[in-house]
Amino acid sequence: MAAKFKVKKGDTVIVLTGREKGKSGEIIRMLPKEKRVLVRDVNMVKRHTKPSPTNPGGIVDKEAPIHVSNVALVDPNDGKPLWSHGFPTQAGVNITTPIWSPEDRLLFLS
Repeated sequence: MAAKFKVKKGDTVIVLTGREKGKSGEIIRMLPKEKRVLVRDVNMVKRHTKPSPTNPGGIVDKEAPIHVSNVALVDPNDGKPLWSHGFPTQAGVNITTPIWSPEDRLLFLS
């Protein structure tokens, strides 16, 4: 069974770990069986393609998948990563808290 992610296609995310740490981009494809995502202009690799009638061939740059645990949603206000665990409020609505402020998380737990 495919996993359920806290990010979706079209979301802007930032890479948390690895060679591309700190880069951000839009999710262009989800790979739920592999638990990976493709992020535009992040984790670029070179592929040597064979010529065909529709493709001239040569060396092509393309995105490689990144594990979903290595990306986080980007806060639209300041560009920092968001902590993607939603906490239910007293009104029953789930919220997303900033990853960089543990004090804010404690407010929602109490």
